[in-house]
Amino acid sequence: MSSSKLHLLSDPVRAEIDVWIAKYPVEQKQSAVMPALRIVQDDNGGYLTNELMDAIAEYLDMRPIAVYEVATFYSMYELKPVGKTKICVCTNISCLLRGSEEVVDHLNKRLGIGFGETSNDGRYTLKEVECLGACAGAPAIQIDKNYYENLTTEKVDEILDAIEQSAS
Repeated sequence: MSSSKLHLLSDPVRAEIDVWIAKYPVEQKQSAVMPALRIVQDDNGGYLTNELMDAIAEYLDMRPIAVYEVATFYSMYELKPVGKTKICVCTNISCLLRGSEEVVDHLNKRLGIGFGETSNDGRYTLKEVECLGACAGAPAIQIDKNYYENLTTEKVDEILDAIEQSAS
């Protein structure tokens, strides 16, 4: 029998998860697993560890494998450290047909990284995602919690330049 991992969840994190648990019938608190994963990931600097997922499982009375299945299925969860800024690029058919390959090539050159990599300075992580739900505005990217559509390489440069200026 493994020891408790609940100490890994701070009181503020538990309180935020409890807000989500309260939205479901008492016997279905496992339904809060997705927001719990997001809350814990945000609290941990943008990624999840097995220990943190075990703590979520314990808190929600779930088997750990059920939490792992959710965390590995959805692209918004990270299982290893990410850069300060995470750039998700949609490469699904609508974005592909409207130029996402050019956007990807441009990001690869500008940042010096490929999908699944983090820049040497820890500033950027580049991630390929299946769909951002922005087909009408393709090609699209998500940078942290912001969405950008109808992209060109020039627009990508403007966005990154603004991010870099605000960081300095």
